[in-house]
Amino acid sequence: MSFFKSDDEGEETEGTPTPGRQTAPLLPLRDIVVFPHMVVPLFVGRAKSIHALEEATQGDRQLLLAAQREATEDEPGAEDVYRVGTLGTIIQLLRLPDGTVKVLVEGKSRARIKEFIQSEPHFACEIEVMEESDEASVESEALVRSVHATFETYVKLNKKVPPETVSTIAAIQTPARLADTVVAHLNLRIEDRQRLLELTAPVKRLEEVYGLMQAEIEVMEVERKIRGRVKKQMERSQKEYYLNEQMRAIQKELGDRDEAKNEVGELEEQLAKKSMPEEARTRTEKEIGKLKMMSPMSAEATVVRNYIDWMLALPWDECTDANEDLGEAERILDEDHFGLEKPKERIVEFLAVQSLVETMKGPILCLVGPPGVGKTSLGKSIARATGRDFVRISLGGVRDEAEIRGHRRTYIGAFPGKIIQGLKKAGSSNPIFLLDEVDKMSVDFRGDPSSALLEVLDPEQNDTFNDHYLDLEYNLSKVMFVCTANNLHEIPRPLQDRMEIIQLPGYIESEKAQIARDYLVAKEREANGLTEEQITFTDSAILEIIRGHTREAGVRSLQREIASICRKVARNLVKQGDAYEKTKVTPAAVKKLLGVARHRYGKKEEESLVGVCTGLAFTEVGGELLQTEVSATPGRGKLQVTGRLGEVMQESANAAMSYVRSRAKQLGLARDFYSKVDIHIHVPEGATPKDGPSAGITIATSISSALTGLPVRSNVAMTGEITLRGRVLPIGGLKEKLIAALRGGIDTVLVPKDNEKDLKDIPTNVKRGLDIILVDHMDEVLVRALELRDPGQLEHVGDHSIDEIFEVPPPGTDWQGAQAKAYPVYVERSATPPGVPLRTRARSSAGRAPGLHPGGRRFDPVRAHHMS
Repeated sequence: MSFFKSDDEGEETEGTPTPGRQTAPLLPLRDIVVFPHMVVPLFVGRAKSIHALEEATQGDRQLLLAAQREATEDEPGAEDVYRVGTLGTIIQLLRLPDGTVKVLVEGKSRARIKEFIQSEPHFACEIEVMEESDEASVESEALVRSVHATFETYVKLNKKVPPETVSTIAAIQTPARLADTVVAHLNLRIEDRQRLLELTAPVKRLEEVYGLMQAEIEVMEVERKIRGRVKKQMERSQKEYYLNEQMRAIQKELGDRDEAKNEVGELEEQLAKKSMPEEARTRTEKEIGKLKMMSPMSAEATVVRNYIDWMLALPWDECTDANEDLGEAERILDEDHFGLEKPKERIVEFLAVQSLVETMKGPILCLVGPPGVGKTSLGKSIARATGRDFVRISLGGVRDEAEIRGHRRTYIGAFPGKIIQGLKKAGSSNPIFLLDEVDKMSVDFRGDPSSALLEVLDPEQNDTFNDHYLDLEYNLSKVMFVCTANNLHEIPRPLQDRMEIIQLPGYIESEKAQIARDYLVAKEREANGLTEEQITFTDSAILEIIRGHTREAGVRSLQREIASICRKVARNLVKQGDAYEKTKVTPAAVKKLLGVARHRYGKKEEESLVGVCTGLAFTEVGGELLQTEVSATPGRGKLQVTGRLGEVMQESANAAMSYVRSRAKQLGLARDFYSKVDIHIHVPEGATPKDGPSAGITIATSISSALTGLPVRSNVAMTGEITLRGRVLPIGGLKEKLIAALRGGIDTVLVPKDNEKDLKDIPTNVKRGLDIILVDHMDEVLVRALELRDPGQLEHVGDHSIDEIFEVPPPGTDWQGAQAKAYPVYVERSATPPGVPLRTRARSSAGRAPGLHPGGRRFDPVRAHHMS
């Protein structure tokens, strides 16, 4: 802030510098030029400047105020100070607590430095006071009036100058003082102020000030026009719009529009360098032309600009060079995943074909399997093995068709679908594109996203994929799509038809153990700050974790349990410190660290039981032994099925019962046994739903055992569906079922003969540990499953007519001879007449001999017709 003395205060004679040479301390100034008659406050902090002030206050309080050439110079020398300054007088001096000094000085007259006579501890110089002539003339009078009028206009335009300043300036009539007073209110550079200070001719100086003031007024008028032009648009736009328009108007007035590249020009340059189809290029050029004609801040301009940005960002023709080294690809796949031979083989085949042909359409693979078997991570490995970019999108919960095809450009928030977004993210037109959880898409009023995927995943159509946002055809045929799903039946059939399904059934025990040894243990050991010298896992301990603490198809729970053990060992290590000894994790240590086993697996029965047969089941987490129990009690022919069995298993039970009735003669049963016996079929663990077409022969064997009293061999397990004629049909999940049988202590497994082709996929150690018997008919099953005296009587007995099937000895005949002839399948029975209890070697699962009524009365289903 600066002040000027008015003429009313009069001229002070005291302290007025005398013309001629004299010596004075020098105070260098930053960013300010002090003119005569100006009163200005200064803050002084440099040591030399403070010494100069002290020297002046001890003398006549006069010092020279000269501006520095460079304001950033902290220690200016003699050459860094202008030679012309203002000789001033110290009016007031105040020392501040931070060590700086606030001083109020008044400029007296111009002075020129003749010679520097001292530089330490402050600058002192010999100066010459510059005389100014102030002759009155017509020209000076006219100039003074013009300056008065112009300054009044300047104050009206410049709101920073107080209005009362006009009256102060109007009272000044001398050209010299008027020029020095007006210049302080102008927005000038330091160089211009210094130039005016050095002008000693008052009229010439006032004329220069008049010209600068006119130029400043012109600039302010331009600013006023700019403000007026943009003010109307400020009401319907943002603050940024005002800034942009102001900058554009300034460029227009200065003629500098071509110095910087404008936004549209940059878009045109990007388009010229971009490789894209002709149709896309034409559309982009058209949209850029529309953008030129629009206001930058309009809503439609935002939509057009976003569209252009998407068109320029998409990889239309950019492709990555794929890896053609099959050996390296196989190494990468084996390094990342253990097992999973079919997916690996398919990827290597794809690379082989790609190396032989120039262009090929990307395959559509769908990896189907339970959670945790490595479907998603396999997609990443495929990208690493093929050398392509990788992009993943999750389709779980997607229910809007626009998520796939994109939104139409009818509103500001429109954007392309996930397919186009993924390609932009990948940066190439031939990435590995993983569509995760494709079976978990939903359908609602917004459309069916699975139907939108039909075009994306059809190799014959996706080279002309049309996104609603782009409204152009985009070639997706170079993309290798990999889909993942947990359940195949939840994927719509038309979508399945366009994909190559690869089943990932899950890891068997040996594979889980291998993965844990080679990968999981080392990973969790490192994650928990342990080393191999501090903790090791035995193979039996890993097997104990797999069997007793996890029940899964993948290895996620296994990894969590290993991590839990590592954390407990880490805690002991920190507690014990140097006294810690290496931990060797054994099965006993697993029980101590993880507690009681949370899961159990099926095991064979200790002894052969009547009515109890071991079946083989397939679940999401692998194979399992499933005991099937049948109880025969006196009744009226009721067949009861319990254990939360599904419709398929209930139908299997009915088919099995019909088979047993058709084989009544061979089993030694009465013609009408079914009308006097209630059959109860139960599969334990009733809280668990069970269903599937592979329990038929198991149920039939259990029914035959319960009715005949013959025990089922405890070392035999079986799987297969049964027909009314007794044929055994093939089943699925054979590998998992055989592994479960070996784990449960079974040594003999009955398998449908049509499943012989699947035995090549069975691990060698499993085939070596089991006696796998291929059966084609239910009669073969009974021969090998029941404990018979003469198995040949049941094997392939052939078909019988209804009359022959139900042949029974007539009443009154010799029972011992008739029984030995008609019922040869029973094991050593005593020759007793009808009504006398029979003796058998086995007891039922309920602890009673076959046919014992709950009330104590013995009931023999074989001779029920004699007891009526």
